[in-house]
Amino acid sequence: MTLQGKGFFIWQVPNCESGDANAIASLAASANLTHVLVKIANGILPYNVDKKSGTDWAVQLAQALRLQNIKVLGWHYVYGNNPVAEANIAIQRIHDINADGYVIDAEAEYKQPGKAAAANQFMTQLRAALPTLPFALSSYRFPSYHPQLPWREFLSRCDFNMPQVYWEKAHNAGDQLTRSVQEFQAMTPFRPIIPTGAAYQEHGWQPNVSEVLEFLNTSQTLNLSAANFWEWSDARSGIMPGVWEAIRDYQWGAPLPPKDICQRYIIALNSHNPNQVVDLYTPNSVHVTATQTVQGIDAIRAWYTSFFTQLLPNASFSLTSFNGTDSNRHFTWTATSSKASVQNGNDTLGLSNDKIVYHYSFFTIT
Repeated sequence: MTLQGKGFFIWQVPNCESGDANAIASLAASANLTHVLVKIANGILPYNVDKKSGTDWAVQLAQALRLQNIKVLGWHYVYGNNPVAEANIAIQRIHDINADGYVIDAEAEYKQPGKAAAANQFMTQLRAALPTLPFALSSYRFPSYHPQLPWREFLSRCDFNMPQVYWEKAHNAGDQLTRSVQEFQAMTPFRPIIPTGAAYQEHGWQPNVSEVLEFLNTSQTLNLSAANFWEWSDARSGIMPGVWEAIRDYQWGAPLPPKDICQRYIIALNSHNPNQVVDLYTPNSVHVTATQTVQGIDAIRAWYTSFFTQLLPNASFSLTSFNGTDSNRHFTWTATSSKASVQNGNDTLGLSNDKIVYHYSFFTIT
């Protein structure tokens, strides 16, 4: 199975379009979704099945989606306390909905001591029963934050990696996605990444239209084959103005809009290549910091060489905001490295023909 394009996670089918499988499928088709991910199990129990009537909403939805030529993946939140029983219910539910793929949602419970053995047992049993079905892992966006999770045990038997790149409490979707991909590319084994972005609200935070478009555009810039969003009922609720419509109307594969100079600057910083950074400047540009002023490409290149090797070696840079038009920009940024960090980057650019003529940079290294 190849996934290409847009997908959406569905948690509780009855909360989506009042549980009308045909309505969900029709909306999915009108949004040009290529795949939908439906919850089929939670731990050792089936999910999206009415306990009183026995109605299997997941089966009904899978059938309706397939009539619209939309792939159906079943997803399953796992705990690792009884991996054999969890594998058995997964196998049963995969057959129930005739799934095109299966997604393992492993989070906090799998960070507990001893869970690597549970992951290995779970994945071994699954693969023995379903040797050719595409599997994916859905878990944390930054593996460096969660080294306890048995990444290798899961990913070694998966075909795809679906990190949950939720930029909650922030507004830098593209930077967080870029960092997530970079971290997973440095891991073994590496699996093709199909990220899941934020289309939900929580604790007073919610994404806006520009952020979900940035997530989608960055997915394509990074040459990812597909991208997902969490979660259907929240996205359709109307509490996030324009977010569902932005995802619906986004044409996967269409030419991407050019990136702003601020975005290109952060991308250049993340390359850790001084030559890539100075390509954004004019020959006689000036760079001003709290400690010195340098002018000209050679002097600016030398400054960035020191910046990358001495101040913030191997840092990950994130653009947190930017504004301005024509010849002026203002942006804020953060950076983290093994040696130090910056939480208050605050820069101003003066531009000529989309090149930096004047750059004032303020930051504190801690």
